[in-house]
Amino acid sequence: MLSAQGRTYDPPQMDRAHPNRTGDPPPMATSRQRCPQCNRPLSNTRYDATFRLPDRTERLCFGIPAGLCQDCHQLYIDPELIELLDLGAGRCVFAIESDLVLQEEAWSSAD
Repeated sequence: MLSAQGRTYDPPQMDRAHPNRTGDPPPMATSRQRCPQCNRPLSNTRYDATFRLPDRTERLCFGIPAGLCQDCHQLYIDPELIELLDLGAGRCVFAIESDLVLQEEAWSSAD
């Protein structure tokens, strides 16, 4: 797997019932939950991201499952997803946690 910056990365599996959480048990930190650069935990959730393509156009993508290292500022995305979205030649220039995830968390905390 490649990060948005073109580095190799093995992604965590997303829990479909809770898209902002991985399917791995929380107490067991595995290498898939950690940044390959600094080994710190990744923030695994869904992101809205902007990719700049070689022709200088930009493509917006919403709700992309990815892992973000808050120290290195690297976003790690499954290379199959990058290929599926035809973003292999693009570069992620902006990403923010998806509003859908934030709304879901707000609704679940209100219950």
